[in-house]
Amino acid sequence: MSQPASFGHLAMIHHGKFLPLEVLLGAAGHYIGTRDIDGPVSRESREYFRSYAAAQRALKRGGWTQLAIS
Repeated sequence: MSQPASFGHLAMIHHGKFLPLEVLLGAAGHYIGTRDIDGPVSRESREYFRSYAAAQRALKRGGWTQLAIS
């Protein structure tokens, strides 16, 4: 089993910021992303989750899909 990601790849690629992954809340639901002191930086997960707990479990277990790195 691979180790779940611990930092935001899109935050690093597009903003040059090494930020930890965490569960965030957006208009469409909870998602896995990054933020800095100014607010959200990147949405990393393709999925939205119905609850904080579901998103937290996915983050912990690696049960989420990284958005395409473009």
